[in-house]
Amino acid sequence: MLDLGVDSKVYGRGVPTTSPSRYPSRYTVSQLAAAVGSSPDTLRYYERIGLLPEPPRTPGGYRSYDDDARERLVFIRGAQRLGLTLSDVRDLLAVRDTGACPCEPAEEHLARRLTEVDAEITRLAALRDQMRAMLDGIAAGACPSPDPETTWCACGKEVSEMAEDDCACGPDCQCTPGCGCGCR
Repeated sequence: MLDLGVDSKVYGRGVPTTSPSRYPSRYTVSQLAAAVGSSPDTLRYYERIGLLPEPPRTPGGYRSYDDDARERLVFIRGAQRLGLTLSDVRDLLAVRDTGACPCEPAEEHLARRLTEVDAEITRLAALRDQMRAMLDGIAAGACPSPDPETTWCACGKEVSEMAEDDCACGPDCQCTPGCGCGCR
């Protein structure tokens, strides 16, 4: 039996085949979104702001993306994972679209982002220290102020300034049970 399929040796050069290397996969917006772990709305948004070129449409009017669009979205998602803004990503894509390597501008964006991350880590470490000090104070029977300008309790008194069953707040006390101030 003679095999005359498109991948047979009978066809010469230039005859199209279904080989994946010659013809990229086609995706609907939902399929592409699922393939890159995003949402269809995000893809449409990227089209509107110019990060993703508008794809050709099927005769039915559906978007028809190819593997290049998938690779572009993987690049965008990777840059976002590193904390780059969409403006940064646009800059990198502009370089990448020329065929040049976007490593040099990426280095500048990543260095800036790393400085921002280091500052945020420092801020969070200080916040953690403040929270730990407050928890330690509450556990010791004090009601430390969350801020020098305020107190946790409406009465504004420290536990040491109040009697066990006496609330200096009076009848309009706003303290809550378990707040640690001793008035409830």
